[in-house]
Amino acid sequence: MILNVNGKSVDVAARPDTPLLYVLMNELRLKGPRFGCGLAQCGSCSVLVNGVETRSCVTAISTLQGKSVVTLEGLNEHFAAQKKKIPIQQAIVDEQASQCGYCYNGIIVKASELLAKNSSPTVPQIRTAMNGHLCRCGTYPRIVKAIQRASRMMKGAAA
Repeated sequence: MILNVNGKSVDVAARPDTPLLYVLMNELRLKGPRFGCGLAQCGSCSVLVNGVETRSCVTAISTLQGKSVVTLEGLNEHFAAQKKKIPIQQAIVDEQASQCGYCYNGIIVKASELLAKNSSPTVPQIRTAMNGHLCRCGTYPRIVKAIQRASRMMKGAAA
């Protein structure tokens, strides 16, 4: 089966009902998406499918024919070409929002989707969008501040 992952066509040997997460981790050796709960409840496995945050632990690869999958690595590659970090990634560092880092992948993927759709989200909009992304360290207030900072950073870059 051919998948489009991070802008590249990749031929994967997995069965059609295999969850995307296992293909990303085991066949493609990507480190961004992580196994958290296996039930699409924590967000650690998040990727973008056609620009929409998707839980890869419950997404069969058979549903991805003709769709674009972007992982944290793909987001990094896009911004690395511009010699900068993903705005939300830099903002998370600046706000010290990451502690253990396990939720980092899902937070960045979801925040990237949010900021692509709404460049100036309000605090309630951020909280609603991030609902379902679990952080064991409980840095939620800092995550909200980081998303607000990333929004300002993106506006400054556009100006």
